[in-house]
Amino acid sequence: MYRDYQPLSRRPLAAGAHLQNPSYLRGRVRLDSSALEVMTDFRLVAAATIDPDAPLDAANRFMIRRGVRLLLVTDDQREILGLITATDILGERPVKFAIDRGVKRQDILVRDIMTPRERLEVLWYADVATAEVGHIVATLKAAGRQHALVAESADGAAGVLVRGVFSLSQIARQLGIQLAWTEVARTFGEIEAALGR
Repeated sequence: MYRDYQPLSRRPLAAGAHLQNPSYLRGRVRLDSSALEVMTDFRLVAAATIDPDAPLDAANRFMIRRGVRLLLVTDDQREILGLITATDILGERPVKFAIDRGVKRQDILVRDIMTPRERLEVLWYADVATAEVGHIVATLKAAGRQHALVAESADGAAGVLVRGVFSLSQIARQLGIQLAWTEVARTFGEIEAALGR
């Protein structure tokens, strides 16, 4: 069965080897490029997920390790319960929660700070498939968000699947412009000016 295949050569893994961050492999885009070129597609890249009962500090460490700034909060059946971002973890929400509840920061769980599913909005994959990068930037700007989830109908079953996510920081990286994490360009003129540098 395997006689026609020759084994590949193997070598020891050198000290100091690092994991390649997939976002570095993505190419440059323009505002008129296909939106799919800047979407993290969960059919190709596993979604970063976390349990709602995980400690907040563990979520932060996991984000750093994965090189992401958003985690989907899921149950044991992979049903989405909500999401949590680096801004949620590092911002004022945990401080306010700790003061209001009289608890220590290390006792705060993901479920205490996450944005619940009922408050999430998604873009529909069919719309995204025909959109350009500029449409996604305009959508994120209009919503005042750093991320947008993309959903589609589940194949052969009732329900919805989360297909991917857009990240403003990743889009900025692929456009070749510098944006601070909390900075959102106010106009396309600002984006075009940054691209012209």
